[in-house]
Amino acid sequence: MLLLAGSMACACSKGGSASGGGTTPTPAPPAPPTANTFTNPLLPSGPDPWVYQKDGYYYYMQTTGTNLVLRKTAKMSELGSGVSTTIWTPKATGPTSHDIWAPEIHFLDGKWYVYFTAGPGNCCGGQRLWVLENASADPTQGTWTEKGQLVVPGQDLWAIDGTILEQNGKRYLVWSGQEAGSVQQNLYIALMSNPWTLTGPRTQLSHPQYAWELNGTPKVNEGPEILQHAGKTFLVYSASHCSTDDYALGMLTASATANPLDTASWRKSTTPVFSKNPTNNAYGPGHNGFFVSKDGSQNWILYHANLQANQGCGDARNPRMQSFSWKADGSPDFGTPVATGVALPRPAGE
Repeated sequence: MLLLAGSMACACSKGGSASGGGTTPTPAPPAPPTANTFTNPLLPSGPDPWVYQKDGYYYYMQTTGTNLVLRKTAKMSELGSGVSTTIWTPKATGPTSHDIWAPEIHFLDGKWYVYFTAGPGNCCGGQRLWVLENASADPTQGTWTEKGQLVVPGQDLWAIDGTILEQNGKRYLVWSGQEAGSVQQNLYIALMSNPWTLTGPRTQLSHPQYAWELNGTPKVNEGPEILQHAGKTFLVYSASHCSTDDYALGMLTASATANPLDTASWRKSTTPVFSKNPTNNAYGPGHNGFFVSKDGSQNWILYHANLQANQGCGDARNPRMQSFSWKADGSPDFGTPVATGVALPRPAGE
């Protein structure tokens, strides 16, 4: 079974117009899909890509820096021609007016919710997590209502990249945050009482510790995403700073029946599970999502990467997808980033 679930540091590295590598060339438009194939990247630009599938459609979001845009498509290989709708634009000033990052759409308790990061400006010390709600059956229609900030009771700390974990009949928020007085980014989890409210304390699940997690400044664990399969829960996250070409994916593993608030439930992989492939024009691959093919037979990872070295954290990052398999122990085998501009089989059922 594959279940869907969810970057950025004080250098304003997530933002739509920010960049760690100066002026960067605009990538050529993706090649249009043929009857049986597609090519990466899926779009010319798309940091922090996310996808949620429901009722035969895929709902895609990415960092724009300025608003929230929802793209709807029946086929992920045709994402570039999907209907694109701006669902929310912030006020000119206020706590959600700037640096809008890493949106995720989820369908919970019969309604649609979008979790996103935003701040008051002067990137990026004011970043917090916020929630929108929509009761319409189609999230590109209806009205999006602001439900407010997601905050740990008694705390109001820097927080980005929220995603949802459902386990043992309970729902949790997982995100990237900081300790007071520190800019290092760690991964945290807290119980939710409803889709817009946290209850109880937060627990730190991971912090940058291995050499491959320590590239760039500040030190970063971010972009947590949930994958569940064969009785296990995998928390796949992005490590190292996105200004470096060594931004990569790490993974925590727990039993699907364990208490996810207990740090002893999780085992951290000592090596990255997905990392750069310069030969295939994949620098700094990360901030991923997951989906299954139209016919349900294949598992796919969606992620962003740069086409060239030293392109950093800005709009040069573009979304890509590729299928992945499972190892004998039930853990995912993501392989290595596939080449851009090369015809690949469409997801099965398309």
